[in-house]
Parts: sequence; structure tokens; C-alpha cells
Amino acid sequence: MPSASPDRADLFALLQTRLRDFDVHSLPAEGRRHAAVALAVVDEGHGADLPGLPAHDGWSSAPALLLTRRAAGLRSHAGQWALPGGRIDSGETPARAALRELEEEVGLRLDEHAVVGRLDDYATRSGYVITPVVVWAGSARELVPNPQEVASIHRIPADEFLRADAPLLNHVKGADHPVLRMPVGERWIAAPTAAFLYQFREVCLLGRATRVVHFDQPVFAWR
Repeated sequence: MPSASPDRADLFALLQTRLRDFDVHSLPAEGRRHAAVALAVVDEGHGADLPGLPAHDGWSSAPALLLTRRAAGLRSHAGQWALPGGRIDSGETPARAALRELEEEVGLRLDEHAVVGRLDDYATRSGYVITPVVVWAGSARELVPNPQEVASIHRIPADEFLRADAPLLNHVKGADHPVLRMPVGERWIAAPTAAFLYQFREVCLLGRATRVVHFDQPVFAWR
């Protein structure tokens, strides 16, 4: 398995270079709502454990991505895996919206110097165009879930996205293209979140200009 755990400074420089050189594809809203999500690169360390992943009882400089499980009481997509994010307010840039949502959902306050770059827009079946923003968050030790939005916070090691069985592709009735999922531990994460994770793996970790906009989502994410 390729290593995703270079020196921290080397990783930051690598992400900057690969995202700077990546030809980002944007999508027009065309009646959809515009949202942003944060792919926050953090130190692997304390966080809710998952079946199939080792528990961590200390801090390290190995990179991870910050994911959440959505609160059970939310009106849409309750309990699903998610990246911190939400609708872009009037006058906001995607980067500013992603940073605001990081603070609102998990208590992580960062300024725009933390923004490393962005990946391709992705249009969802539920009526959004989502812009993924890559953010350098460092140790991020003091994370506090907003109980109205977040049930739990997870640090998923970057190496997990390099598994040989990723991505998982299958076809569902009514979808013209394969549905994309990313395996994590003994579970899996569905698109659209999985699409951002897969493109992060390809562009940021492996240096491959891979597109994901054509991948579909499972039926439960269409609403």
C-alpha cells in the first residue's frame, strides 16, 4: 500500500503543489443550491473509533481527514457520514463557507491561510452543487461537536483511503453511471462524501487528475 504519511511539512508542500497544478472543474448552479464542504487535514489522534480501525491513545503527525456522523434529529440525511459543510451564504466564497461550517459543526476555528486549495464541484441528486475545499487543520485537539448537527467526530487516517478495495462501484436502478462508495474500516461511505474522499485520494495523495462528477449516489441520498 502506498504511504500517505510523509513528514508534516513535506505533506503540506505536496498538497499545495498538487492542488495548485490541478485544473479544477466548476459547475453552474442552474437552479441548484450552492454549498461547500471542508476536507480538513488533521493529525491522526483522539477521535471516535470505528470497527476495523485501530484505536489511538496518543497524538502523532500522521495525516487524517475529519469526518462526522450527522445528528439523528436532522430533517435530511440524518445519521449519514459527512464532511463539515453547508450552504454558502450570500456574499460568501466557498472557502469562507467551509471555514464557517468547520467552526459551527465541530468548534474548529481557522482563518483563510489554512485553505490549501479545492477540488471539483459535484452536483447531487438532492439539488446541490457542492464545492470541496481542502483545509490544513494541524493537531485540531479541541474539537466539540454541535449536538444539533453532529452526532460524532472521526479522524480517518489518510492511509485508509488508499486501500486496494477502494473505490467500491455498483449499479442501481435509475442511475446511468456507477454508484461510488469508499470503504472505511468495516463500513463504507457513500457519494457525495465518498466522491470527495476518492478525488482527495487521487489528486492529493497520489497525484492523479481523476474526475468524479460522473459517479452517482445511492438511492437513499437522492432525497
